[in-house]
Amino acid sequence: MHSVAILVLDGVVPFDMAAPLQVFDWTRLPDGRRPYRVRLCAERPEVIADGGFTLRVERGLRALADADTIIVPGRAEGASPLSPAVLTALRDAAGAGTRIASVCVGAFVLAEAGLLDGLRATTHWVAAGRLARDFPRVDVQPDVLYVDNGQILTSAGAAAALDMCLHMIRRDLGSAVAANAARMSVMPLEREGGQAQFIVHEHPPVPRGSDLEPLLDWIEDNLAHEVTLGAMAARAGMGERTFSRRFREQTGTTPLQWLLRARVRRAQYLLENSDHTVERIAQQAGFGSPTAFRERFRKVVGTTPHAYRSAFNGRRAAVAGSG
Repeated sequence: MHSVAILVLDGVVPFDMAAPLQVFDWTRLPDGRRPYRVRLCAERPEVIADGGFTLRVERGLRALADADTIIVPGRAEGASPLSPAVLTALRDAAGAGTRIASVCVGAFVLAEAGLLDGLRATTHWVAAGRLARDFPRVDVQPDVLYVDNGQILTSAGAAAALDMCLHMIRRDLGSAVAANAARMSVMPLEREGGQAQFIVHEHPPVPRGSDLEPLLDWIEDNLAHEVTLGAMAARAGMGERTFSRRFREQTGTTPLQWLLRARVRRAQYLLENSDHTVERIAQQAGFGSPTAFRERFRKVVGTTPHAYRSAFNGRRAAVAGSG
């Protein structure tokens, strides 16, 4: 049997721990046999989990040396510093060729152990910027559900642990076994898009008190119409070059990028809160054509307008639920 060790550290997030525990434990071969043996291990016999309860863990760090795969769940913010013993055990396991994967902010544990240096990695989108700042040698990919580097894997937010584990099962045992594990988890074997679709894209920042504030409000009110650089500069009472320079100084981006971001956010709002067709939403958000809208939306959000609506349109979900 393939041995999976889930490393439980102080402040462990219960869902991050339970998701891989259940997915691997539910997996069955065609003849009904269990291909994985899943065990919890920890530095100490008692671990305080996020949420205030205590876990009793029978196996210590030595269990990592015998594992074929190690899963590192995320920990709550403010958890105690990692001990040298934990970091050494992870480094030794990596040096022995053990497959190691993190769930959500468990990527910070792998990064602190130096296991992500020079590799692509992901984590929850809320923490992606901090991971990139704290560990500049890590190539952080904030828009994906998981990253597979071969021996080292990282997943995004907690639910993405399911995607990553199903991917590992498929890699180990093939698509048929993985598909059955996905059915047991009541989720698709592959989800469309990455975690970009879950990122909250706030309205583009309006620098309060700046001389551009009235112009930015005007742009928001006229997204459905053609808004050119010349028109924006004229309304601001500047030449185009001066306007572009002043705009970047006060907003941190170009006028065109600000405009496109505002239009995508407007489209997201309409997809979430209306039953308008994609063609109509493209027009209301100011895109030149439905094709241009779909291309820009996928580039920014990581999925199609149709898939985004299916996932986030609360009105449609309410109607479906009432039927």
